[in-house]
Amino acid sequence: MADKLHFSLVSPERELFAGEVDQVDAPGSEGDFGVLANHAPFMTALKEGPVRVHNNGTVTTYQVRGGFADVTPEGLTILAEHAVEAA
Repeated sequence: MADKLHFSLVSPERELFAGEVDQVDAPGSEGDFGVLANHAPFMTALKEGPVRVHNNGTVTTYQVRGGFADVTPEGLTILAEHAVEAA
């Protein structure tokens, strides 16, 4: 079984997601990026766009507007200025 990535998506209103996932794709200010388990640490600003959460063959999409993504040895945290689950 492949390693899982701990991912948290937080907006000012509430935590939208927290859990173990296979991959997260996000809209970085310098370009879109994907994060898997054991990714090298980095931090970047986010632009408006989709955050796609891949887990066990399904994809859940959230729309974010601004904020930051922080990849650490513990996982990925996105602190979004605004975030909602896409319909």
